[in-house]
Amino acid sequence: MSNVSHANHPQPFTISEIFKVPELNVYEQMVCIVLSSMLQSGASHPTVADIAGIGRMSSKQTSEALQSLVEKRVIPLRVFRDILGDYGDSRLSWAAKGMLVYLKQHEGNTLSDLYEVSNDDADHIMMELKELQRFGYLDEHPIMQELD
Repeated sequence: MSNVSHANHPQPFTISEIFKVPELNVYEQMVCIVLSSMLQSGASHPTVADIAGIGRMSSKQTSEALQSLVEKRVIPLRVFRDILGDYGDSRLSWAAKGMLVYLKQHEGNTLSDLYEVSNDDADHIMMELKELQRFGYLDEHPIMQELD
């Protein structure tokens, strides 16, 4: 299934494409259908509430379906983050979300800077960074060079 257009939005899916992906559950399929119809109608930056309302799902079901679609590489992380925001990802611990806030506010910090300003030991800091890395939140961050 094709998943990204040049504008960082998923390309509209056809019903037949969605049903050809056997590992998608009904909520994931519905999110694809709703996103497709919203994009075809010219809507931009849908919210979780928009998708949930149109798809007759709860916000939690919608968020979980979006997370799963990212993990299955049906939609890109950027689209997910546009819809949920960086801090709406329930896969991230509070500690990792706090680290993400700090990294966004202090872009030039190095790993040694993090060790210096934190009360956490190096293992905890690395655990939080690895969590952010695993879910794609550090892909463009300069600290990634130090993690490799």
